[in-house]
Amino acid sequence: MKLFTLAGVATVATAAISPEEQLVQNINSSPGVLWKAEVNGMDKTSFKKLLGVHQGKSYDAVQKLPRAVSKLSDDSIPDSFDSETNWPQCAKVIGDIRDQSMCGCCWAFAGAEAASDRLCISTNGTVAVPLSAQDVCFGASMDGCQGGQIDTPWQYISDSGAVTGGQVGQTYAVDGQKGLCSDFTLPHCHHHGPQGADPYPAEGKPGCEQQNSPDAPTKCDSNAASPHADWSADKWSFNGQVQSASGEEGIQKAIMEGGPVETAFTVYSDFANYVSGVYHHVSGGVEGGHAVRIVGWGVDAGAKYWKVANSWNPYWGEKGYFRIKRGNSECGIEDGVTFSGADAKWSQGK
Repeated sequence: MKLFTLAGVATVATAAISPEEQLVQNINSSPGVLWKAEVNGMDKTSFKKLLGVHQGKSYDAVQKLPRAVSKLSDDSIPDSFDSETNWPQCAKVIGDIRDQSMCGCCWAFAGAEAASDRLCISTNGTVAVPLSAQDVCFGASMDGCQGGQIDTPWQYISDSGAVTGGQVGQTYAVDGQKGLCSDFTLPHCHHHGPQGADPYPAEGKPGCEQQNSPDAPTKCDSNAASPHADWSADKWSFNGQVQSASGEEGIQKAIMEGGPVETAFTVYSDFANYVSGVYHHVSGGVEGGHAVRIVGWGVDAGAKYWKVANSWNPYWGEKGYFRIKRGNSECGIEDGVTFSGADAKWSQGK
């Protein structure tokens, strides 16, 4: 800041702010805004690479899936629900936040994670393992980093099964497990927003460059250990329908009856600046479609929200999660979710 005089009057000259800084100021000062934005300092190209849902095809595919028929009444839906606390025997599986790297395989991560949750819940916690995003992303798609649909992980797991796997070098594996069959091999990244305690390199920077899909794995990693060292024997699949649900109550009932679900939503440019709070679109245009996992819901100062697990590592947002307005399908998040039926029977070996 610098003082100078003009016609004898003291004037303050202020440094110009960047367009992103102005955007953040506009968001945070918007009337009725429910979330906090901060400058992320990342380029838009890197951000868009993470948004791997083919929205039109994905929406059409979900609409063709059988609709779940719930036995629950609307009156049975509580004001708040969290899958971790409702199924404590599976809390470490449900609470596992992963990292999709600089790769557009959000569609595979959200599916592998929600399937891990539902496997654990259906077995009352006796099978508490993460299913491999490496297997699902690159086994179910010819080029998983270039995107996919949210029904694909479920069809793949049902038909071919998915082996167990976390991430190479991860420090937050489910229950500290090591020696799983096929860990995700692409590097961890800092996914925009304040760096904070995040130790990983930023999107698009050395160590977190844009990734290409590796070949689909066909055998377990060299460090895999019994009982996860045999590819075919380690495959988990389910017998039953891949189902869908839409609308607020339909999604709530699907989660209450069987666990977290996969969904996709339209991402606007202001979402890149999300830090905390209950997100709703304030400004900016469409950047793409993103797949995530809905794990619960609640109310904050009168604002209804979904609790959503992202795949941008545990340092992003609210410890890897974000909240988004519930009701009226904010950004299309309630247009259609996918999951294995609550009565699906899981088995091992393919």
